[in-house]
Amino acid sequence: MGDMDPHIFAVAEEAYKQMARNHKNQSIIVSGESGAGKTVSARYAMRYFAVVSKSGSKTRVEDKVLASNPITEAIGNAKTTRNDNSSRFGKYTEISFDRRYQIIGANMRTYLLEKSRVVFQADNERNYHIFYQMCSCAHLQEFKNLRLLSADKFRYTCMGGEIAIEGVDDEKDMEETRRTFLLLGLKEDFQSEVFKVLAAILHLGNVEIRNSGDGKSSVPPSDPHLAVFCELLGASADGLGRWLCHRRIVLVAETVVKPVPKERAVNARDALAKQIYAHLFDCIINRINTALQVPGKQHAFIGVLDIYGFETFDINSFEQFCINYANEKLQQQFNLHVFKLEQEEYMKEDIPWTLIDFYDNQPVIDLIEAKMGILDLLDEECLFPQGTDQSWLQKLFNYLDANPLFEKPRLSNEAFVIQHFADKVEYQCRGFLEKNRDTLYEELVDIMRVSKLPFLANFFQEEKSTVTTKGVKVRPARPAVKPANKQLRTSVGDKFCSSLSLLMETLNTTTPHYVRCIKPNDEKLPFEYDSRRVVQQLRACGVLETIRISAQSYPSRWTYIEFYSRYSILMSHQEGDLSDKKQTCKNVLQRLIQDPNQYKFGRTKIFFRAGQVAYLEKLRLDRLRGACVTIQKHVRGWSQRRKYLRMRDAAIILQLYIRGKRTIRKTVSAATLKQGWAAMVVQRYWKGYRMRQIFQLVRLASITIQAFTRGWMARKRYKKMVEEQKALILQKYARAWLARRRFQTMRRLVLNVQLSFRVQKLRKKIEEQNKENRGLMERLTSLANSHSQTVDRLQGLEAQLEKSTNQKASLEAREKKAKEDASLTTAQLQREIDALNFEKQNLENKFEASTKEAKESFDQIKRNLLDEKEYEARLRKIAENNIEIQRQDHEKLVETLKEEIKRLKEERVSLQRKMEDEGKVNSDLQEQVIQLTKHVKTIPELRRELNNLQNQRNNMDRKMKQQSEQARAKMNDITRQLLGGVVEEEVLLGLTPNDSEKIYEVEDLLAAIDGLQKATRILESHQREQKESYETQVEGLKLKVDHLQNENSKLQNLFQEKSNVNENIRQEVSRLSSENSVLPQLKLQVSELQRQKQELEAHILEQSRELAEKTEEITNVLQRKIKEESSRRSHFEEKAEELEELKRELQGRVEELEEENDHSKRQLLMESEAKSKLRQETSHLTAENMDFEEQLDQKDRLIKKLQNQIKSLETSQKAKQTSAPAMPKDYLGMLEFKREDESRLIQNIILDLKPKGVVVSVIPAMPAYILFMCVRHADYLNDEVKLKSLMTAIIGAVKKVITSHHKDFEMLSFWLSNTYQLLNCLKQYSGEEEFLKQNTARQKKNCLQNFDLSEHRQILSDLAIQIYYRFLSVIEKTLTPTIVPGMLEHESLQGISSMKPTGVRKRSNSIYEDSETYTISSILQQLSVFHSTMSQHGMEQGLIKQAVKQMFYLVGATTLNNIMLRKDMCSCRKGMQIRCNISYLEEWLKEKELQSSNAIDTLRPLSQAAWLLQVNKSTDEDAKEITEKCPELNPVQIVKILNSYTPIDDFEKRVTSSFVRKVQSLLQDRDGSTQLMLDLDYRFQVTFPFCPSSQALELLQVPSSLHLGFLTRI
Repeated sequence: MGDMDPHIFAVAEEAYKQMARNHKNQSIIVSGESGAGKTVSARYAMRYFAVVSKSGSKTRVEDKVLASNPITEAIGNAKTTRNDNSSRFGKYTEISFDRRYQIIGANMRTYLLEKSRVVFQADNERNYHIFYQMCSCAHLQEFKNLRLLSADKFRYTCMGGEIAIEGVDDEKDMEETRRTFLLLGLKEDFQSEVFKVLAAILHLGNVEIRNSGDGKSSVPPSDPHLAVFCELLGASADGLGRWLCHRRIVLVAETVVKPVPKERAVNARDALAKQIYAHLFDCIINRINTALQVPGKQHAFIGVLDIYGFETFDINSFEQFCINYANEKLQQQFNLHVFKLEQEEYMKEDIPWTLIDFYDNQPVIDLIEAKMGILDLLDEECLFPQGTDQSWLQKLFNYLDANPLFEKPRLSNEAFVIQHFADKVEYQCRGFLEKNRDTLYEELVDIMRVSKLPFLANFFQEEKSTVTTKGVKVRPARPAVKPANKQLRTSVGDKFCSSLSLLMETLNTTTPHYVRCIKPNDEKLPFEYDSRRVVQQLRACGVLETIRISAQSYPSRWTYIEFYSRYSILMSHQEGDLSDKKQTCKNVLQRLIQDPNQYKFGRTKIFFRAGQVAYLEKLRLDRLRGACVTIQKHVRGWSQRRKYLRMRDAAIILQLYIRGKRTIRKTVSAATLKQGWAAMVVQRYWKGYRMRQIFQLVRLASITIQAFTRGWMARKRYKKMVEEQKALILQKYARAWLARRRFQTMRRLVLNVQLSFRVQKLRKKIEEQNKENRGLMERLTSLANSHSQTVDRLQGLEAQLEKSTNQKASLEAREKKAKEDASLTTAQLQREIDALNFEKQNLENKFEASTKEAKESFDQIKRNLLDEKEYEARLRKIAENNIEIQRQDHEKLVETLKEEIKRLKEERVSLQRKMEDEGKVNSDLQEQVIQLTKHVKTIPELRRELNNLQNQRNNMDRKMKQQSEQARAKMNDITRQLLGGVVEEEVLLGLTPNDSEKIYEVEDLLAAIDGLQKATRILESHQREQKESYETQVEGLKLKVDHLQNENSKLQNLFQEKSNVNENIRQEVSRLSSENSVLPQLKLQVSELQRQKQELEAHILEQSRELAEKTEEITNVLQRKIKEESSRRSHFEEKAEELEELKRELQGRVEELEEENDHSKRQLLMESEAKSKLRQETSHLTAENMDFEEQLDQKDRLIKKLQNQIKSLETSQKAKQTSAPAMPKDYLGMLEFKREDESRLIQNIILDLKPKGVVVSVIPAMPAYILFMCVRHADYLNDEVKLKSLMTAIIGAVKKVITSHHKDFEMLSFWLSNTYQLLNCLKQYSGEEEFLKQNTARQKKNCLQNFDLSEHRQILSDLAIQIYYRFLSVIEKTLTPTIVPGMLEHESLQGISSMKPTGVRKRSNSIYEDSETYTISSILQQLSVFHSTMSQHGMEQGLIKQAVKQMFYLVGATTLNNIMLRKDMCSCRKGMQIRCNISYLEEWLKEKELQSSNAIDTLRPLSQAAWLLQVNKSTDEDAKEITEKCPELNPVQIVKILNSYTPIDDFEKRVTSSFVRKVQSLLQDRDGSTQLMLDLDYRFQVTFPFCPSSQALELLQVPSSLHLGFLTRI
């Protein structure tokens, strides 16, 4: 087919063959102008693939692929002035093939649907075909409910003037469309929903919008089309009619509904129609892709690109601009494939070539998509709310006027001209911004979103999900501005540019095949050929340029290997024997093609002119034809000879029989027959006898062989059974050992997981308890304040009592004076005695009534006090019960501690047994060494070495004893501190062990060394067994270490139980606080007593006043009355004394409550001290475990060293030639590995390593040390290639890990620490003088010798900086949501939460309102998590301080910026809150010992801002003080805080404008920044100080858990 005239099937066949031959993806790019036949060509190409690759399966994927074309053409194609079936969208169809190259599915991608055609068509154009197909079927029963009319009665289908196309039956096309829907599996329900939406769009276009005057518009409520639209889509007619003609505007303080004019209402209606159609189009395409997906793995694909051609109309808008931009990109891809790559290959192969100039459209593409290009300026203008098409066009003229490809029309100020590759096109700027924004009022979206038609509502639900931004969900106090109105969505141009770039990437990864569609004429007439127009199209699409270059170039090319393999048949024997294949190819070509201009030799390829490859193929075919003829000749000759020989043999046999028969006839007689018969009888008997003899021999031999064979098989079967039985036994023990090993590993892993989980749970409980303790402290402070107030009130009562006593004294003086006056006037007042007696009786009655009332009130008070005493007694009983429960809990803790002590004793006994076994082994070695002393003269040197070892071992045992005694003493102290307040001293003495047993009892190493002198023969026989026993002992000791770690986890469990005790204490404190709540009742009773006292005093004053008036008339009666009054006063004094006693009782009660509060505080302090000591003890125990591990490693090294010495003694004894013994080998701190194991090393130590492993937790920098030891070995071998490969692999793997875990804080922290440690190792062992100052002698000896790795150090330093900044970004992302709620909004100081600034509008509390409430404790908790993670990973302290400083800067800057932006945060009380939170941060720094990090300095602007909120702001002295004490704040920030200051209550005043001007005048001379906000993205410069490591590389062992068995210690 390829030899025929150009045909679409030939191109499809070539693409299919290349896919099958080369196993590469292919693309068919169909290009050409509009109306040239691109859609039909793409359809025929897909039809060819469906025919040639039929799978024969029941799914009929090929038919489905072809069936997608009618649907996409119905909803995406329309009639234009140039084409009756013009594609108004781009389509790239990927047809997937399996390994048998049969179609298994397809996928379709679309580009830039022309949505404006739904609402507008030019003259002689139509809307999309689907609308006319539906209108033509309006009479059918299934379309009756849609209430469709003729196409000329809908506004959206009759704008172009033509509703029919000549030769096209819309009703038949509708049947085809529905049939293809069913073929693709899209059922009737889906089709009915699609048709409902399409019919609703047509009815929406007929909705009438009237002009109501004054810029208003309205929709008639009785509009039938509006009712049909809402009925079909299940929407609200009233809401839609309202929001088509109104718009909601959200202002700062309110929301306004504004009517819009008719023009804007019509635009809103059209925008809604376009949006619905676009969503429907995407939905149908997605359903088609789903239907085309068939289960199976794709092996290759062929893509068919059917995209809009180059367009130029009378009026060109945004759609034509995007279409022509896409054609420019496709033309560039064609040029790149045909021209640029061709010439670049010639230049790469050093082929003499004259560069040919061709049209490169890269400048046009840069004009459109480059920075400050047309699309960039369009997006920029769309961001401005007041941007217009004219302002955008003016920017184009200002920025692009110098570009020769951009022109300004002479007769128009609303257009611009672009010189495309095909022609100049003039674009009208009107509508560019609106189409690029693609906006739709959110009110209309909300109506569609709540539609009762789920099919439609899902469209806008998806839109909602895509519009919302990522991050924390926010619920603002007022309705937020919608993203559509704020232009926060991606523009249409940006989306189209990104999808076009993705298409270009896909095309560049495939092998392209081009189909150039040429339009013969512009009038769409048959059999009319416009040669000028055709040549113009050929020149525009680059075909003529391709022909010209192909005529001058070398279109055919072969690599030397391909040429040699294909044309080796044309070579002679001498040419084929040459080893240089390249020279052989040259010799063959020079011999076969005489003209050297017909080919050229490149570096890797041979280039041929057109026709030369065909000539070589002809020579090859001729040679093959000659060889075939020769082969046929020989084969045919051989077959004929074989046939002849068979015929000849048959003839000879026939002759033989015939001649024999003739001879028999001549010679046969009776005598000869008898003789012959007798001979046959004799032969028969003789042969029978011989056969019987042979049979008997064979039978005997067979029986013998069978006997031996059966015996051998029986023995073999028996032996196999024995072996199988032994194998079963071995397998039983081996599987049991493996099962135990797996169980032990699983148990260790489970214990580690439990440990980590319990630690995290413990930390959470501790933090919660700290929060509760803070709350209790605040409550205690409030109770103390209330108590002080009650004390003040009682002091006031005492002062009033003193005043009453003074008044009594004055009354007594007056009474004395009255007595003197009465003695003078007794005669005059005798007459008034009767009246006074009567009055006296009345007064006595009144007084008795008042005394009764006072007694009743006092009795009520007494009863209340008795009830309170009973309540206190009940509370004491409850407290005693709680204390009893606590005592029982403490007893349980004591029992658990006893069990732990027993376990430790058992461990001690087992270790002691191990040491005894080692002592026995040493004693055996001692006996052997005694015998060797007779033959060896080199023992003194070994003795000195072993003496040193003995001293080291003694020191080690001494340290172990001291550590065990310290641990026992600390455990006793902890038990006394925990249980001293509850358990008696005798119980404590019973818990503490009195024995002083030793943990390790080690024999003298000198005696062990003397045991090395036994015979070498015994050593040789037992050496292997001793080695295995040592290995088992080491494994046992490792298991013991694991058990000690488990013990640590149990101690942490004890700590958790102590937290439960703290919980009980908290409950006791809450009980005390509830008891303190009784104080207000007592205060009320005291106030009631005071009121009664005041009433009594007033009553006494009235009586004394009456007595003073009547003293002149009373004589003797007054004296008696005075006596009675004095008795009454004494009675009142007794009552006052009773009141004073009640007051003293109340004071005693208050003092008791204070003592109980102090006692609870002391208990809290004791618990906190116990917790801190528990932490110290756990850390100390972990350190002791590390020391034990190091001691076990030292013992292991000692054993290995002794074994090496034994081996050296054996070799010296055998050789008897060397007098000096061989020195034991020592490790050099290197790890050897093979080149092929490099990938395994990187995989295990970097890619697969998790920072939570057991080994990593023990030695965090273990990966860095292992990698550096491998680097040292490569340097030791002087292998540059291996060293560079290893360093490159390390850096690449670390980058890969950081890239894949860029959000994992622990992984970033872990690799930052290891990268920094590896960098320090490279510096420490580099051999440079500045890094050798603190190295030991052994470390100086281990320095690198052959290579300088300073370049790699720089790369590692850059990588560490990159990790550090990613590390900071993760911290910032985690910490930012907690800063504003914790520092500003959460109010931990009592009395502030109830006060709000006056004059501030109501607003949401925070942007994090919907999330969990954060406090300052949340910030401190997050900081503690970061610090603990960095510390666990072994990060250097300097780096930790830098990270903490950056975190504190983030906290301060974020808080200060929010103060600047929020007026409700600028108050005196809020300043107090901020300073309190800053003090918490300072305490955290002191607790973590990070004062030297200067992190608190970053909070100085925030601290000064808080001080500024609290200070007085009225006088000139205040202004001077503000300027002096706020040096970290710039003038703009100070003025902003003063202007935003808002008083909370009436006692505060706003800052006057005159005071602000004073401050401004004082700050004029201050230099500094004028920025109001602090930069949140500011980063302090990071430094990596050199810190040499004390780790000895020769003592470092590779843990087995890392699976690095292929590494060998040197």
